[in-house]
Amino acid sequence: MTQHFDAPEYALRKSRAIAAIKSEGLDALLMFAPESQYWICGYDTFGFALFQCLVLTAKGDLHLLTRNPDLRQARLTSTLSDAEIHIWDDVEGMNPAADLARLLSDLGVSGRIGYEGQTAGLTDYNGQQVRALIPDLVESTEIIRAQRRIKSNAEVDMHRRAAALSDDALDAGIAATRAGAFEGDILAAMQGAVFEGGGDYAGNEFIIGSGEGALLCRYFSGRRHLDPSDQLTLEWSGAYARYHAAMMRTVIVGEPSDSHKRMHAACAEALQACETAIRPGNPMGDVFAAHAKVFDKHGFSHARLKACGYGMGAIYNPIWVDFPMFYEGNPLLMQVNQVFFLHMILMDSDSGDAMTLGHSVLVKPDGIERLSRHGLGLITC
Repeated sequence: MTQHFDAPEYALRKSRAIAAIKSEGLDALLMFAPESQYWICGYDTFGFALFQCLVLTAKGDLHLLTRNPDLRQARLTSTLSDAEIHIWDDVEGMNPAADLARLLSDLGVSGRIGYEGQTAGLTDYNGQQVRALIPDLVESTEIIRAQRRIKSNAEVDMHRRAAALSDDALDAGIAATRAGAFEGDILAAMQGAVFEGGGDYAGNEFIIGSGEGALLCRYFSGRRHLDPSDQLTLEWSGAYARYHAAMMRTVIVGEPSDSHKRMHAACAEALQACETAIRPGNPMGDVFAAHAKVFDKHGFSHARLKACGYGMGAIYNPIWVDFPMFYEGNPLLMQVNQVFFLHMILMDSDSGDAMTLGHSVLVKPDGIERLSRHGLGLITC
C-alpha cells in the first residue's frame, strides 16, 4: 500500500468522523467528495469524475463503491481491504445508485443517511439517481469538511513541503522571465520545479497572463511572448501528497510604472492587514474587511475583488479552493492549524494595470506563520 500517513493517523480521523456522524443523528454518511475519501482512508484517484461513493456507518464500517479501473487504485492507495471494495459494472442500462442502495442494505443501514452534495464528485444526474433510490437523504457535506479544516501536525508538514515547492516554482519562473520570453517556457519552468521537487499536479492549472491577460485571474488557453515593458500575473501552487500552499504575484518586465508601484504598495499593506486580522476565534469576515479597508483607502475600490482568499488542504480538481472563503460578513470562526491562501488582487480595467500579491499562512495561537520564504517586494525582470 502507498499511503502518506501512518495507521494511527487514519484511525484518529475515522474515529472523529464517526463521532461527528453520531452527533448529527445519522446512521451513515455517503462520501462523494474525493477530498473526504482521501482524508479518511488515503484513497487517491481522479475516478470521482464517474460514480464512486465511500460509505461510513455509525458502527464504523467503511466501504467503497467504485468502477473496475479503480480496484487496484483503491488497493494500492487506501487502507481498505478487498472485502471493503465493491465494483459496479460498466454495462448497458447500468445504474450504480442501485448498487449503492444494495450495499447499504447489506450493511444494515436503514436510518437517517447523510450525503455530500456540494462536490464535483457527485454530478446532478447521479445525485438524482441516488436520491430516487435512497429517499430522505440529509445534505451533510459539512461533516467531513469541518474535520478537514483543522490540520494535524502531519498535515501541516505536508503543507510546509508544498509551500517549499511553491517557492521553488517562483524562483524558476522568475529566472525564465525576461523581455521576449515565451509564457509556455515560464509555465514549464514553474511546473517542472514542482515535479523535480517530488510534488504533484495541483488542483487546477497554474494561471499565467501577460499584457491585458494579466488582468485575468483564471487560466485560459493561448500563449504570447513578453514585451520589453510588460506585466505578468502568476498564480500557482506547489502540491505535495495533494496538500497545497498557493501563491500569487504580478511581475513587472522593464521599469515599473508609478501606477504599478502604488498598486503594489497597497497590495502589500492589505496583505499585512489581513495577516493581522487572522486570529483564532475571530470571524473570517474580519479578514475581508481588513483587505477592503486598505484598498478603499488607497482609491482602489473599483479594482478589488469581492473575496481575498480561502482555505488550503488536500484538494482535487477542478479547483484548489478548499472552502470556506474570505468574503464580506463570513461568520465562520478561524481556528488554530487552519491553512489559508491570502490573495490581494487589483485589476484596473480603466488603466489596464494589474497587481497581485499572495501567499499561504498557517494559523497559530497568537496569529499566523507565513509558509513562504519569499518576501513581499515588487518583482521586476
